[in-house]
Amino acid sequence: MRDKRKKFVDLAEARVTRAIKDIRLIGNLANKGAYDYSDEDSKKIFKTLQKELDLAKSRFSGDSSGKDGEFKLI
Repeated sequence: MRDKRKKFVDLAEARVTRAIKDIRLIGNLANKGAYDYSDEDSKKIFKTLQKELDLAKSRFSGDSSGKDGEFKLI
């Protein structure tokens, strides 16, 4: 049982750290000097991210339904 806990902690720390880094990189896309995007583009990005967060959260509550998918802006 202890091995399963250690594996969970190790993976959770690595994955959450990676997710935080990637979210910060997404935030860098807000630089209008370097990128051209619309409000619709940014809304779609954050709607998709929120949907995935909600799905992940629901899996911790016992709902194992989740869709694998790929994000496409266009």
